[in-house]
Amino acid sequence: MFLYGRKILYEAIESGRRIKRVFLKRNMKGMDEMIFMLDERNIRYNLVSDDVLLRLSGERKNQGVVFEIEDFEYSDLNDILELREKRDISIFLLDQIQDPHNLGAIIRSAVAFGLDFIVITKDRSAKITPAVVKVSAGTVFKIPVVMVVNLARALEKLKKNDITIFGTDTKGKSIVDVDLTGSIGVVFGNEGSGMRRLVREKCDEIITIPTSENVESLNVSVSAGIIGYEIYRQRNW
Repeated sequence: MFLYGRKILYEAIESGRRIKRVFLKRNMKGMDEMIFMLDERNIRYNLVSDDVLLRLSGERKNQGVVFEIEDFEYSDLNDILELREKRDISIFLLDQIQDPHNLGAIIRSAVAFGLDFIVITKDRSAKITPAVVKVSAGTVFKIPVVMVVNLARALEKLKKNDITIFGTDTKGKSIVDVDLTGSIGVVFGNEGSGMRRLVREKCDEIITIPTSENVESLNVSVSAGIIGYEIYRQRNW
């Protein structure tokens, strides 16, 4: 997978991801500092032209940095259960979210508000791609992303481990009236059709964001940001 941008490279390095090779624009500003950092970490690099960077990244605004990493490694549901044994956790579960920009934005909000895991479905869902990494501003390297085949069954396992599952909809209990402390998971449905029936049935409670009547619903990534903030507020203030 080829990614680009200085901040995203720094995030990937800090997360411990193996960087296969870095491509730097010749004579770019800050090149010496970048080379020093890469040499310190024994990361291979090449000095190349703008044309090479464009061909590798598909993006002209690449900040003079393109790098290659292994394909994204997803975490396992057992990782969630192991952490749950040690402390309370919070999870965003995405029921067939298909827009890469929504996925990236949700990941960024999850990291900003201290969520522990993101769960996505194997089928009919956006995966971790360069576009998602870009929208997340590299924060995807700061949170484990779990991929499951059957979300409804995954919810059953989480509930058996005392994790309360909240589904989201335009009608439900207001998030300000719900206890979002303790171990919780929040499910966000598909952009067009919402949560699937079986997934909805596994939820312990349906919650909603209070809004005016001027709009019918919010974009799913906006909803995730607002609910993420409410989770953070309840746990820290």
